[in-house]
Amino acid sequence: MTAARDHAWCLLVVSLPTQGATARMRIWRALKALGCAALRDGAYLLPAGDERPQALRELAEDCLREGGTAWLMLVQPASADDEAAYRALFDRREELAEMRKAWKDTNRGLAALAPAELLRLQRRLQREYDALKATDYFPSDSSAETEAAWVELSRRIDALVSPDEPHEADGELLRLDPAKYRGRTWATRRRLWVDRVASAWLIRRFIDPEARFKWLARPADCPKSALGFDFDGATFTHVGDRVTFETLLASFGLDEDRALLRLGALVHQLDVGGEPVPEAVGFEAVMAGARERLADDDDALLAEIGTVLDSLYAHFGRDPSRTSKA
Repeated sequence: MTAARDHAWCLLVVSLPTQGATARMRIWRALKALGCAALRDGAYLLPAGDERPQALRELAEDCLREGGTAWLMLVQPASADDEAAYRALFDRREELAEMRKAWKDTNRGLAALAPAELLRLQRRLQREYDALKATDYFPSDSSAETEAAWVELSRRIDALVSPDEPHEADGELLRLDPAKYRGRTWATRRRLWVDRVASAWLIRRFIDPEARFKWLARPADCPKSALGFDFDGATFTHVGDRVTFETLLASFGLDEDRALLRLGALVHQLDVGGEPVPEAVGFEAVMAGARERLADDDDALLAEIGTVLDSLYAHFGRDPSRTSKA
């Protein structure tokens, strides 16, 4: 009989003392996160490859530190039938189908949610999808179908949060003289959200203190004499991986200000995702609440959120060495 050697497999056999309930739960959760298949109590199978053997080795060492026993082995299926049986233990098609069905149900209620709720929902669904995808070791047609469904759902959420959201544009950013941009009319889409309100604050605070703003129902309504921002075809918009706020920073030579760069990272995360910024959650909550209260008055919304951005700018710009240790 010829062994089927398409894949090597990791087999972890562990046993923990009965009194180690906390350790048992911690290790069980780690095994579940890796997507291990339980062959029986204490015996777990996982396809070898990438960093998975090392992850299991660390769990084995954790078991030993807790006073238990652990054996980690690389095994091979004895036949093609055994190989198929092993793979069947990691068939995610049913779970993926359930996830797609849940997304379909979720999709029906999206229009009733506020922007902050939509963004929180999107992040939660993304985490759940990423966790399942990470254990989909043998992708199938269902995997590709689920990926396409997620892209469609995520785009719908993006469109609801910020209609007419600009796409990334290619182009070189030139250094501009703020003195030549004073006393101008600036225009962007109404019902301000994070990138637009932060960009408007930046314009009035650092670029054009006399700026007048026009809030557009549609980007096509932008007057030719106005400087548009944060929509496709605007004078200032997303360029490369920069959101509009970051484009303005770079264009007007403000990207050497450490506090503004940290604000830019916050805006970037909330607008298109990216590295987490601790203050982002709080700012998003304040922004969402103000947007609900001042739904028909973008001037008032800019004034209110402007004070929040003033405070964040002061916070980001403080000297850490002078922070009180009391």
